[in-house]
Amino acid sequence: MEIATNVPGFTLREAFIDDVPLVLAFIKELAEYERLIHEVKATEDALRTSLFGERKVAEAVIGYCEGEPACFALFFHNFSTFLGQSGIYIEDLYVRPAFRGRGFGRAIFAWLACLARDRGCGRLEWWVLDWNEPALQFYRSLGAVPMSEWTVQRLGGEALDRLAGEGKKIDKG
Repeated sequence: MEIATNVPGFTLREAFIDDVPLVLAFIKELAEYERLIHEVKATEDALRTSLFGERKVAEAVIGYCEGEPACFALFFHNFSTFLGQSGIYIEDLYVRPAFRGRGFGRAIFAWLACLARDRGCGRLEWWVLDWNEPALQFYRSLGAVPMSEWTVQRLGGEALDRLAGEGKKIDKG
């Protein structure tokens, strides 16, 4: 499904299963920009399962400038117990360097905001690296506010495996 935008020559559409190689390419380009390419473990198969499998856990949208892939966003629902409603968490949003400064990122955010409202969500959330000043300025221009009183915590890899070893297996019946 193609999604209209207010930016001339720019269209959005939901990602299809055939777009998985492009989505992975965007993820790797973003990781290189963020100096985190060494952390990318995603594969096309993993993305196919996560985006289009039986238990779809995320969604993606791709932006095109006059037919050329220019940007993408990958997102999923989270839940706020304080609000008592879901939200949309933007895992990745990336605009290729040649297409920056044309309003494409803002158009994706506007679409995601509409999607959040249509789905009854209370907010959009995302992380940004503290050194990424252009992104921080862009997000402030949208009206985003930093959550400086919160710090991100992560449990992964060996620590996740170790803690999981203390838990009980979930009976999937």
